Amino acid sequence: FEPSREWLDNVRLASPKVNGASAGFVSPNGLIATNHHVAAGYIERVSSKERDLLKTGFYAASQTDEIKIPDASASVLVSFDNVTDRVHNATKAGKTDAEMAAKRSAEISAIEKDCAANSGGLRCEVISFYSGGEYWLYKNKVYRDIRLVMAPEEQAAFFGGDYDNFVYPRHDLDFTFLRAYENDKPAATPNYFKWSEKGAADGEFILVSGYPGSTARLLTVAQLTYQRDIGNPLQKKVWELRRKALENYSKLGEEQHRQAWPGMRSFANSLKRLEGQQDGLLNPRNFARKVAEEKDLRDKLAGKPELDKQFAPAWKNIGDAYAKLPPMANRLAFSSLSSSRLASIAQQIVTYSIEVAKPNDSRYPEFRDTRIEGIKSSLASPAPIYLDMEEASLLYWMQEAVKTLGASDPFIKAALGDAEPAEVVKRAVRETKLTDPAFRRALFDGGAAAVAASTDPMVTLARRVEPVIRELRDWNEKSILNVETANGTKIAQARFAVYGKTMPPDANSQLRIEYGKVLGYDEDTTLVPYKTTFYGLYDRAFSFGEKAPFDLAPSLKARRDRIDLSTPLNFVYSADTIGGNSGSPVINRAGEIVGLNFDSNNQKLSNRYWYIEEDEGSRAVGVHTAGILEALRKVYDAAPLVKELTGK
Repeated sequence: FEPSREWLDNVRLASPKVNGASAGFVSPNGLIATNHHVAAGYIERVSSKERDLLKTGFYAASQTDEIKIPDASASVLVSFDNVTDRVHNATKAGKTDAEMAAKRSAEISAIEKDCAANSGGLRCEVISFYSGGEYWLYKNKVYRDIRLVMAPEEQAAFFGGDYDNFVYPRHDLDFTFLRAYENDKPAATPNYFKWSEKGAADGEFILVSGYPGSTARLLTVAQLTYQRDIGNPLQKKVWELRRKALENYSKLGEEQHRQAWPGMRSFANSLKRLEGQQDGLLNPRNFARKVAEEKDLRDKLAGKPELDKQFAPAWKNIGDAYAKLPPMANRLAFSSLSSSRLASIAQQIVTYSIEVAKPNDSRYPEFRDTRIEGIKSSLASPAPIYLDMEEASLLYWMQEAVKTLGASDPFIKAALGDAEPAEVVKRAVRETKLTDPAFRRALFDGGAAAVAASTDPMVTLARRVEPVIRELRDWNEKSILNVETANGTKIAQARFAVYGKTMPPDANSQLRIEYGKVLGYDEDTTLVPYKTTFYGLYDRAFSFGEKAPFDLAPSLKARRDRIDLSTPLNFVYSADTIGGNSGSPVINRAGEIVGLNFDSNNQKLSNRYWYIEEDEGSRAVGVHTAGILEALRKVYDAAPLVKELTGK
């Protein structure tokens, strides 16, 4: 299959990024299809104790019923330009990694600012590929009015719960429909995926368009060794602590569980994925492949003395940098207030008040002029904040930080002084005015003077810890990140010189297309079929006596006699997806959508570090378009939505 430029352009313009993950336009009127779990945070924002849309589901029978979601957006990649030479040339005057990093940052800032001034409202961002081997200027159109159109009950979307997560066969209606608006009207989206009523077929060649989060396939052995031995175990500890805080809070009552559930589910999902990735690194055979790959590249360089002299030191430089990281790892991980949304808002405002006084090209990237409107929009969000949950999460985190870092640690001393964590956290959460978007905006606009004069306890907490967090960030940038970028660029250039561009860059949350085919697989001594059906959903539910998490969503239970139980529900395919591809349109040669990517099986989890061939059972999992239509027609009585999708 060789796609035309027109085909590729349509796929690009029909593939918005939503809530950090993937989606697809599926009508010319701004209709967006994505996963329920991608949109769960959005659904929670428009829910309440009295109206829990995650539990009950939602369908807007007309556009006037569609619910505007606070602080929601979707972005589409409109165009892209190669700016590698401009960025690389700017660094040549630097004599050290730090000087090169400063010049690189300044040049990227200038490129983005020039673009923003002439882009007609597009969001401009310079993106790094191949560890700094290439830089591209991406221009994105951003839709800031996103509304909820339809969502099934979460129990229908996440049937089987954590037991069935990252396994197959699956039986989930993990889909949601949103709509992008402009000027209070549905957005015109002439580039969209036509809906295939037939859906994915066994053995069919398919493509997946989306925003895979990150892979680590081009890292050095030294970097992978750190992730295996320290980085991944530490990340697991952090996520487990944050999940535990939410679990403890959720046990206080039904409403507390509703508030905590999206975060609990997100951390459980991340932990299960991390476990699979770590298992891959701990597999001696798999790790040996990475050692062999690095040896092959370095051996080929050794045969070319001029290239070897230029590039060979890069591996040692990265190794030396990573040798400094273990003693700092806990401080870098635990010197944070990110477990609390209120504290994160305070930290953002405090840091901005310092950065805004600097020249634009010297600021932290997230506070450059091209990012400010996005920050202001986020600060203005009326999305609910639950004070009890804020207090429980931040208190648990600070207590664990004291245990990990010790009472004499600079971050702990700055945050708590001689007080107990409970005293500091309670006052910060209960007495802050940051729950009011107008107060946040006034403080943000007031700059350094307003922040310095503020007596708000959450702001003063953020102000006390800011110097410690800044010192750690500066250390990490100077000792690790700048070294990684400078030497990663050299390794990328060495790879280009030896292999050409035969290897794709690592995923970095930017748009790309993967491909494969719809295909079942062997597992142990049995065969796993390419698809599941509604028959399988009801069989699994009844086989467990409908005990949670295998209980049927009420609508699925009530409408069983209306459904064609032979309709495909989920299916598997061999495309090279990873986290971030959730919600990705699975499309056929004609560019029609045949499914929505929503998961992977266990065999695929270690693909963060390498691509596992399809004959080893590595599969992505999708919701079948025929199954979605069957549910819309027979379960949710969503005839107008079906008409919009099918054009019939």
